[in-house]
Amino acid sequence: MFSEIQKVTDKAMVFLQQKALSALYIPKRKLHMAMNNTISPKVQLLYDLCKSTFTPSGFSSAPSLPVHKLCSLLDTIVPADVGLKEESPDDDGGHGFFGLNRVARWAQPITYLDIHECDSFTMCIFSFPTSAVIPLHDHPGMTVFSKVLYGSMHVKAYDWVEPTCIKESQEPGCPQARLARLVTDKVLTAPCGTSVLYPKSGGNLHCFTAVTTCAVLDVLAPPYREDLGRKCTYYVDYPYSTFGNGTQISNGKEEEYAWLAEIETPDDLDMQSGVYVGPSIRV
Repeated sequence: MFSEIQKVTDKAMVFLQQKALSALYIPKRKLHMAMNNTISPKVQLLYDLCKSTFTPSGFSSAPSLPVHKLCSLLDTIVPADVGLKEESPDDDGGHGFFGLNRVARWAQPITYLDIHECDSFTMCIFSFPTSAVIPLHDHPGMTVFSKVLYGSMHVKAYDWVEPTCIKESQEPGCPQARLARLVTDKVLTAPCGTSVLYPKSGGNLHCFTAVTTCAVLDVLAPPYREDLGRKCTYYVDYPYSTFGNGTQISNGKEEEYAWLAEIETPDDLDMQSGVYVGPSIRV
């Protein structure tokens, strides 16, 4: 009798143990999905960091630490992180960097990919074919982070000279020009560090020229908003000698300065919208 009761008890214990284990069991597929969900895509990390860093009027705190954090994260981002496939640098359409004149290069299409935009910041990508140009333009009151994702790009950038120095031309049809100092004139080739420009330093006015097919990930904070005085203005640069007579340079050589004259948005600037196909962002 005792042995029969012992058998029933043993069976009951096994049943209860199996039931308890089944409650804890997670199928392999679900476990894999759960593990993946705990690792946020880098573009999500970038969004989260931007959201905690920027306000509609700029930085939410002293900028040095946030700038370092953003640059450190951007430095790790590669094309695959934002849904891009690296293009061949030899895909120059037969033109090459020096194969077209300045005006003709402006006519090459550039693709703009909008990742996210809000009142505080914009995250976007510019994809360039070889020789395409974004002409010299400014970023009033803005801080901009630029990360070359693949390819090579020539960057030429200026900052305004302070106090303001303006020249009125005596030549008919020649525009008013303002003195600026050259900050950057070099080629950036991926992989390379993130570039940062500030409202009054770091090359706030810049021009991009694609040496090869390339793509640039940009974070602009705050974004362009014409009604708040953040309008994108285009310029043409003239050598210092064009208007330099009578103007004293207190620091540096004449070659380091240029006169910038405002122009209308170039008619030949061909920028088309594309579809961002990278990881989605949880807002």
